[in-house]
Amino acid sequence: MADGAVIQPIDGVSDVRKGAAAIVTLDRGGALNALTPTMVARLDGCYRKFARDAALYVVILKSADPKAFCAGGDVRALSALAKSDLPAAKAALQAEYRLNWLHECFSKPTVAFMDGFVMGSGVGLSSYATHRVAGARYRFAMPETMIGFFPDVGSAYTLARLPHHIGRYLGLTGNTIDRADAYALGLVTHCFDAEHMGGVEAALEEAWPVDPLLDRLHRDPGAGTLLPHGATIEQCFGASTVEEVMVRLDAVRGLSEAFAQRTLSDLKQRSPLALKVTLRHIREAGALDLRQTLEMDYRLAARFLETPDFHEGVRAALVDKDHKPRWTPSALADVTGNRLDDLFAALPAHELNLSLRQEMQRMRV
Repeated sequence: MADGAVIQPIDGVSDVRKGAAAIVTLDRGGALNALTPTMVARLDGCYRKFARDAALYVVILKSADPKAFCAGGDVRALSALAKSDLPAAKAALQAEYRLNWLHECFSKPTVAFMDGFVMGSGVGLSSYATHRVAGARYRFAMPETMIGFFPDVGSAYTLARLPHHIGRYLGLTGNTIDRADAYALGLVTHCFDAEHMGGVEAALEEAWPVDPLLDRLHRDPGAGTLLPHGATIEQCFGASTVEEVMVRLDAVRGLSEAFAQRTLSDLKQRSPLALKVTLRHIREAGALDLRQTLEMDYRLAARFLETPDFHEGVRAALVDKDHKPRWTPSALADVTGNRLDDLFAALPAHELNLSLRQEMQRMRV
């Protein structure tokens, strides 16, 4: 690609080379950049091309939509595809998780500038950037339990390592946090507003060192609203079962009582199957590396495509929009240990096997 030559958005993604920087823009108009398999393929191709460009210093990943960096995967399309062509739906999941691992192993600095919603697949696109910048409208969530799914794209690895069991809180409830809490938790590395991004791009085109540049622009976002409840979250979400989490939340009194009751109400609306899978996945991811977590993501996701809850959750939230899902099973007590063991067990065929980091580096990614 010639220096400065702009490629118009193709399948929701455009990329342009300017000096020492490559600028990749998510641009799926009207869909909050909901990630599709064709977008995944385009991004995969971009990263592989950039990795082999010796004159390229940095990649900037951003959105053309001021409302969202990426509001998640196109789960409505995924649900429809799984019903008509299950192998193709599973292949789409594999491709996305391979992209997440490719980005984690990518050999050059990547600056993800995020303004607006960063959810689900959007977290997967941004989490593995070396520099994660949050604009004023940044909102983070992994809301999968709301649609009968679980936090995937490697997020369980990150959630397992957040303090005070806040990762379990975020994964189980799917609730949203702003950039102040995200910065305090280390989910973003810098905070500054969108008006500064033009100057950042211009400087990076000239190969200015990225760290001091972003450090100078960073402004403390202030105190968040979640961390003041850290002790309550730690006490309640430190439980080993979802049932016990709910019992502890119901027993909270004092300054965090209203917060605990809201959280309890949220959990009661989520898929019981998704809740139990999510808690176990986050707990076990604490002992896994990211590659292993992504491989487990695929094992679980491939099976979730065959469960009624995912399709029912998508129907209730995105198709009929009645927000009245009928979960199967409808009670936590009916999600047995044997059922969970079956979901986490090795697939009889076609597991996701990702290359080791060293092998990825030898392949110049």
